[in-house]
Amino acid sequence: MIIDIGLIRRSWSLVEPVADQVTQHFYGRLFANYPHIREMFPPAMDLQRDRLLHALTQVVLNLEDGAGLSDYLGQLARDHRKYGVQAEHYPAVGSCLVAAMRFTAGGAWLPAYDEAWMTAYNYIAEVMIQAAEQDAVHTPPAWIGTVVAHEVRTPEIAVITVEPDHPYPYRAGQYATLQSAHWPRVWRPYSIANAPRQDNLLTFHVRMVPGGWVSTALMHHTRPGDSLLLGPPRGSLVLDRASTSHLIFIAGGTGLAPLKALIEESVWVPDRPAIDLFHGVRRSGDAYDNEDLQRLRSQHRRLRIVRAVSDDPEDWRRHSAVDALEYHRIVPDGDVFVCGSSEMVRVTANRLLGLGVPFDRIHTEFAPGGAPSLAVL
Repeated sequence: MIIDIGLIRRSWSLVEPVADQVTQHFYGRLFANYPHIREMFPPAMDLQRDRLLHALTQVVLNLEDGAGLSDYLGQLARDHRKYGVQAEHYPAVGSCLVAAMRFTAGGAWLPAYDEAWMTAYNYIAEVMIQAAEQDAVHTPPAWIGTVVAHEVRTPEIAVITVEPDHPYPYRAGQYATLQSAHWPRVWRPYSIANAPRQDNLLTFHVRMVPGGWVSTALMHHTRPGDSLLLGPPRGSLVLDRASTSHLIFIAGGTGLAPLKALIEESVWVPDRPAIDLFHGVRRSGDAYDNEDLQRLRSQHRRLRIVRAVSDDPEDWRRHSAVDALEYHRIVPDGDVFVCGSSEMVRVTANRLLGLGVPFDRIHTEFAPGGAPSLAVL
């Protein structure tokens, strides 16, 4: 099977400027031709509408990233099982996607584009179907989690501990998608803030987003004893990506969660790395996890913690986490892990490149050259 990436990119350039029209036509056709698929989606489609098309196209446009893309597709397929996705759903999505692009591009669309996209999509579907079938042999499509602790740390941040009903096989640094009973079929990703433990407990740091359905439900309408649904683990921000003995962790807000899990894991590594953790918050009161961080510091012995406050009039320095890195004259001579908002990650990565950190030593939830970690359905 030969996939013509050149044809795919040329055809995508025709419709990318009007991607919103492609999205509208895609969903209209999908739900009209396959009405039973509509029940897999949340009642309100505002957020979901753009995610599906973006994820589909980005996966196809990154097909050269062989091993990285295959791993990503495997995670995506396992995650799809929680929606009830079956093998027969893939052809429906693929045909509607190509039909939507063809309709939007009009006479500029060539028959060869159809063939190139369907060849690529069929390859993707085959990889994902096989991964889902293999996963179904030994793991459930989703886990039922019981909330065992709910701590409000700041007016905007809660720390929630959940006990899954079955063993949850994840790696430190990965994340899970959560669904609250208040919003059926609406899933949101949250990093797991602890390394795997014998008691199978998972801790999540939840920041309430203004107008956020799931974050508001988790912050204000969730109590110990409540149930949540957990999707399978996803993500690639794992310790194995590091190749040096000096690690720098840069976290913005609740982006601390996966880095904290990596610190916990590193305590038990035979050649324990030296770690400099820079935790950036807007105000001093937003530093919500100081007690746990000090506990980790006493266990690790090669861990240094620096807090950076960016927007507090009472703190005269007022700098970001990456500013603090320079202020303390820490030489970024090893691997750097960055986690926070997409804007924070982008700005920080650019600053690190400017400081001379090689691209392949800057680790975020986006593997270098890989497809973005987005939920397709």
